[in-house]
Amino acid sequence: MIGAFLSVLLMIQASASPAIEHVHVGVDAEKRGQLDAALAEFQKATELDPKLGVAFADLGGVYIEKRDYAAAIPPLKRAIELSPDLEAAHRLLGYALLAQGYATEAIPHLEKAQAEDALGIALLDAGKLPEAVAVLQKALAQSPNDPELLYYYGRASGLLSKQVFDELEARFPDSARAHEMMAQDYAVLRDVPNAEREFFEALRLRPQTAGLHLQLGELYARAQQWDKAEEQFRLETEAQPGSAEAFYRLGEARLQLGKFHEAREALVQSDQLREDMPETLYQLGKAAAMDGDDTMAEKYWQHLLTLEKNTPLAAQAHFGLSGIYRKLGKPADADREMQEFRKLQSKPGHTDVSPN
Repeated sequence: MIGAFLSVLLMIQASASPAIEHVHVGVDAEKRGQLDAALAEFQKATELDPKLGVAFADLGGVYIEKRDYAAAIPPLKRAIELSPDLEAAHRLLGYALLAQGYATEAIPHLEKAQAEDALGIALLDAGKLPEAVAVLQKALAQSPNDPELLYYYGRASGLLSKQVFDELEARFPDSARAHEMMAQDYAVLRDVPNAEREFFEALRLRPQTAGLHLQLGELYARAQQWDKAEEQFRLETEAQPGSAEAFYRLGEARLQLGKFHEAREALVQSDQLREDMPETLYQLGKAAAMDGDDTMAEKYWQHLLTLEKNTPLAAQAHFGLSGIYRKLGKPADADREMQEFRKLQSKPGHTDVSPN
C-alpha cells in the first residue's frame, strides 16, 4: 500500500530490526493479492518491533484493501504516533475514518496528506460547505472526468446555495430577492399562480431587476401561455438590450404565436449579440422557412451544420433542408438530407429526435 517509499523508511527507521523481513514478505504478498498472508506478516512485524511505524501503516493499509475500515483505524493511529510525518498513514487513516462516518476527525489527516478529493467529501459531511465547495472545485479541476467528484461538488454547491437562500429568506423576508427566490421555488414545482404572484411582487419592489421578466416569461412559456411569455420577454429586451438570451426567447415565443416576421427580427438581434449559437441558427432557419424565405432558411441551416455534425439539432436542420429542397424541386438533394436525418436518428441518444 505504501511501498513506494518503504525502502527508504526502513533504512532510516529500523535497518537492523528483525521485523524487516516480515515487512518485505508482507509487501510481496500484498502485491500478489494475498491479503490474508500480508496481514499475518505485517502483524508479526508489529509484534517483533512495536516501534516500527511503517509496519503499522502497512497493516492498516491492507485492512483498508479488505474494506475492514474499523480494523484499519487502530494500527494507522499507532503508525502516526510513531511517525507523525508519515503522509501515507495520514491519508489512509483519513480514508478509514471517513468511511466509518468520522468526517470531522478525518479532516486534519486528509489535510496533512493533501488528499483533496477525500478532504472535500469530509468537509461536506462535516457541514463545512464553503470549504467543501472550494476544495472539491480544485480537485475537480485536476480530475474533470471523475463522476464521483462531480457528484459531490454538485451536492456541496447545491447545499451551500440552499443555506444562503434560507438565510436570505430568514433575514430579509420582504426583499425583492426573497420574493424572487420564492417564485423560483414555486416555478420548480410548476405552481404557476404562486410563482406568478411572487415574481410580480419582486417586480413591484424592484422593477428594474435584470432577469425577472425573463424568468416570468419562461414560467409562462413552460405553461404554454405564449402571449404572456412574449410580453415578458419583450419587457426584458427593453430592460436588457444587450441580452442575447432575452431576444432569443422573444423570437421563440413569437414563433409559437405564428408571428414569423417579428420572430425573425428578434432572433437576428440575438444572433448579432451572440454569434454562431446553433439553437439561434436553427430557430432563424425555422422562422425564415415559415415566413416564406427558403433561401435564408437554407443559409441558416447550412451554417448550423458547419458548427454541429452529430447532434439532435443537426438532425433537425437536415430534416428542414430536406423539406426545402423537395419544395424547390430538388429531389436528389432532398433525399440526401433525409438520409442524413435518418442516419442521425439511428445513432444512440438520437432515437427521439423529432423535427419541430
